[in-house]
Amino acid sequence: MTNRNRARYTFADSKGRVTLGANFENRFVIVDYHSDGEVIIRLARVLPERESWLYENPRALASVRRGLNQARKGSFAKNSPGLKKAVKLAARLEG
Repeated sequence: MTNRNRARYTFADSKGRVTLGANFENRFVIVDYHSDGEVIIRLARVLPERESWLYENPRALASVRRGLNQARKGSFAKNSPGLKKAVKLAARLEG
């Protein structure tokens, strides 16, 4: 949204639903209900639980980001392990 302090009046339908508009279309939101009847809605991003470990491990996240930056620049290993070795390693890691 371009104007953070813009208030808008709307009416909840018979099921308590309110339309938020195109800025919230197909987006996840956090809805905070306060005891005084105030509701705060914030945009959110949702992360699959099985991927959360990466963001909880600063070293691993830094390594992944470093690798992505290297790939963007076209900086690849001179002696790659080869596809067959990579498949064997992946199978071993999956257990």
